[in-house]
Amino acid sequence: MRTFVIVDNRLLTPFNEPARNLSVVSSNIMPNFFGTPTQLKIHQNEVTARVLGSFAVEEDLHHINDLLQVLQKPRLDANPNDEIFVYRDNIYFDQEFLDYFLKVARKLGKPSQAVLPLDDPAWAKYTLPLSSLQRMYPMEGPPYCPIDMWYFPKGWANPDEWVPIAVPSGAIEKGYYNIPDSMANIKIDPDNATQMREQDLTHWLSERTCIVIESWVHLWNATIPLGTFSQGSRFEEYVAKHNVFAMRLLMQAVMEQKQMLSSSRVVKVGAGTEIHPSAVILGPTSIGKNCAIGPGVVLDNCVIGDNVNIAQGCQLMLSVVGHNCFLPFRAALFMTTLMDNTIVAQNTCLQMCVVGRNSFVGAGTTFTDFNLIPTPIKALNFEGELEDIRQPVIGGCIGHNCRIGAGMVVYPARTIESDSVLIASPDRRVIMKNITYEQSDHHRLNPEAAKQQKRLYRRGELADEQQLLEEWT
Repeated sequence: MRTFVIVDNRLLTPFNEPARNLSVVSSNIMPNFFGTPTQLKIHQNEVTARVLGSFAVEEDLHHINDLLQVLQKPRLDANPNDEIFVYRDNIYFDQEFLDYFLKVARKLGKPSQAVLPLDDPAWAKYTLPLSSLQRMYPMEGPPYCPIDMWYFPKGWANPDEWVPIAVPSGAIEKGYYNIPDSMANIKIDPDNATQMREQDLTHWLSERTCIVIESWVHLWNATIPLGTFSQGSRFEEYVAKHNVFAMRLLMQAVMEQKQMLSSSRVVKVGAGTEIHPSAVILGPTSIGKNCAIGPGVVLDNCVIGDNVNIAQGCQLMLSVVGHNCFLPFRAALFMTTLMDNTIVAQNTCLQMCVVGRNSFVGAGTTFTDFNLIPTPIKALNFEGELEDIRQPVIGGCIGHNCRIGAGMVVYPARTIESDSVLIASPDRRVIMKNITYEQSDHHRLNPEAAKQQKRLYRRGELADEQQLLEEWT
């Protein structure tokens, strides 16, 4: 099997970085349900290695048509009729998705392209909004959206030979709160300005995951609803269908004198991690190496990286915390992703948010997640324009290397660009619009203080890794 990757250098707002460098949660096939925070490109390499074997990526492509020229180059260990697998590096897919696609493609024995059915509820809710995916309406068969993933059984084939293979998500609709309709599903009909009931507060939790990451909302969808949340749902379905596995869970819990969801079979703890006896941890949850979990902490279906310090009274539910993060007392995360080296200070509440690397969120800051008046929530799409996310609730997004002062209130779907500083003041306490680097408060400080906030992630420029290294004197 020869493997090629199409490189996508588009920079995602507000990170100003390609999707391949951003943090997601790795996935494993059942019954190994523990994930870890990792970069998208590393996750792709791990998934393809498990499915295809350890084949190194031969050469980066910029378009699928570049493959023909690459294959014409002489190579001693290559055959013109070798199997070929090609994918774009901004696609988050798991092993279940790739297994399904390749199994059908190999059985068919023809050049194939993966497509997402338009009538699939998970793809329609999480993958299609805000994306550049083209809708195809064939004369025969259901409509679909093709994605940049191909399988060629005998070398290159022309586009008119490609067979679309529809990959279903196998999603199950599950609710996570029973709340009044006033928040969950009352919306304004744009045609006649009347109230309508449109969306319940539920998620479609999938058996297979695929999201083309072209917006920060896609990153959140990949990491939380179709990531950690879906992996938890798969665990529940696996236990329900496998009685022997369920009995092993029960016996392990009895021997450890714990509740079943707190036993070591569903809570994975890395070496060197210290957990206070009063902490409540419910699985499936994974905690990395050398972490400290303080008294009164509650972790429910979370993925925690290495060297993470979670102090007393913190509450985390359905969240992903990257490596080397620090959460002081009473910080709260709900369906939120923190990338590496981030601090979320005390009494801060982040709901359905994404926070980039090396960022700080001050004490008492709150990210709200729904509009009080039932209007559609809009976020930046792949073109940088506001578009309805078609979900009733969503939080905000902070880029890399940001500093957010204490006591801020951030409206739903707002973004704060990388390298920005927001200082709490009478003039700036409530963030109602997206914040760019040019609007950062450090520009108003004296020059000596302002120059300490370096710009590392420039808009429209692909960052060099050497620029991100610290200088040691």
